[in-house]
Amino acid sequence: MTRKLLLCLLFLLALKTIAQERNSRFSLGFNYGFGSEFNNRNYTFTNHFYKVQLYYKIKETKHFQYQILAQPEINFAEHQLLNFYFVKPDASNYQQKRDEYTRLKDVREYVLNCGFLIRKPFAKVCSFYVLGSIGPMITDTETERMSKGFAFADVLAVGITANYDKFQFDIRPSIRHVSNAGLGSSNAGYNTKNIEFGISYQL
Repeated sequence: MTRKLLLCLLFLLALKTIAQERNSRFSLGFNYGFGSEFNNRNYTFTNHFYKVQLYYKIKETKHFQYQILAQPEINFAEHQLLNFYFVKPDASNYQQKRDEYTRLKDVREYVLNCGFLIRKPFAKVCSFYVLGSIGPMITDTETERMSKGFAFADVLAVGITANYDKFQFDIRPSIRHVSNAGLGSSNAGYNTKNIEFGISYQL
């Protein structure tokens, strides 16, 4: 009886240790960011966004860490066509479309990006990283540059983090491209530069 009890205790201890090890690979975070289009004469696009981020550390070596992450995001944007000649006369109802598209529009984007991150720790509590992500999204507003509905968001970012206990504070400049890969009638897309601020907690 004592032997069985001891074996059960050892088994439970081993399960707890494995669970702790697995949990230590996960972090949950929240980011806020904002940005705008690269300067051009055709349109304006300003945005701010909120992201929930789930990180999973897949590997760690002496000098680097490798993580994957999922990023549900909601993006609030304002867009306006400046150069009405972007809508060409051979388009159907082109004058009506010029009038419509040159009005300031509110755009909502609902995104689920998946990314891969390479991190280089330095100075004990800090790290530098490079992040690439891509994912599907839904946009609720048609513009001259992109059709309403399904599209993709691609992000390339660098960042610096600082750790405090199980918390990690994050600053992340990024470049973002949005288009629908030709699935809609309009696919010029948007290119924006952004900056994000975030915090995450190691589970």
